[in-house]
Amino acid sequence: MDRSFVPKRVFFEPDALEYPLGEELKKRFSQMGVEIKYTSSHNRVIGIPGSTPQEAYMEGKRTLVVGIRRSMDFQTCKPSAHYQLPLVTSCPGKCQYCYLATNLGKKPYIRVYVNIEEILERAAKYIEKHSPEVTVFEGAATSDPIPVEIYTGALKKTIEFFGRQRLGKFRFVTKYTAVDSLLDAAHNNHTRFRFSINSAEVIKKFEQGTPRMLQRIKAAEKVARAGYPLGFIIGPIFVHSSWQESYTEMLTSLAKNLPDHLQHEITFELITHRFTKRAKDVIGRVFPNTDLDMDEETRTYKYGQFGYGKYIYPKETMQEVKDFFTASINEKFPFSRIEYFV
Repeated sequence: MDRSFVPKRVFFEPDALEYPLGEELKKRFSQMGVEIKYTSSHNRVIGIPGSTPQEAYMEGKRTLVVGIRRSMDFQTCKPSAHYQLPLVTSCPGKCQYCYLATNLGKKPYIRVYVNIEEILERAAKYIEKHSPEVTVFEGAATSDPIPVEIYTGALKKTIEFFGRQRLGKFRFVTKYTAVDSLLDAAHNNHTRFRFSINSAEVIKKFEQGTPRMLQRIKAAEKVARAGYPLGFIIGPIFVHSSWQESYTEMLTSLAKNLPDHLQHEITFELITHRFTKRAKDVIGRVFPNTDLDMDEETRTYKYGQFGYGKYIYPKETMQEVKDFFTASINEKFPFSRIEYFV
């Protein structure tokens, strides 16, 4: 199972200490012997070591910043939800393909916010604004919230908040397995708890610092037994010489380890591997020996919704992948739903 995330250093915004959670976290980390520092803003943190791209990246992953979420304008979050819910930013995982490597800077430190109640109050206003329609919020658009839940309790508060909302739904995704503190949350079926999974080969080669596939599946079983709506993101899907065999093995393992009565209405989100020129450059510096396939000659260049282009698999390959997963999932999980394929 997960080894708890223990930061090497923690930066506090001075204003964060005016909140009970901020004061509690400072006391807790001090007792743990973690180095305590201060910063004027969680967006401008100075003092994380690292003279090479690799060192800077690794030291960033060992750094936690405790601050206040000041902007209460939530970003949109297509195709998984209407809005992002900003509870955490970044995560301690070291997945080589992660797109966050290109937009969280050279030192992608983890940020948590102490004004959780204010964030949830803002979510309530969004829900009210869109009434009588249901508004869906994504809690892991730029993060994995599980590794820091042991410190903040933000995820459980959020799950129980949405459990009380008639027109609000919540969803988040994780690669981590420390889910026990969330099993008794009053979710009222308003939170879809999703796990990011991949083939055993991909996890071993490219997802350093994260639990293995079977560990994630066992955690998913716990979550399903607790009554949560359950989902899986399969991604990024890599096409290689034996990709069908690898993903067949993954889906077979998932079906085998998840009891039949827990498989109703599972959702799947399917995301093929893609990269930008900038991401390729950053990944190459941080992981100079990576085996990631980023050969531009074998890809199709496509402009995305945010105004920049990315390299995706050619149309014929995309169709082959879509057909394979659609047939395999429908066979092994007949009561499931594929939400999207990209």
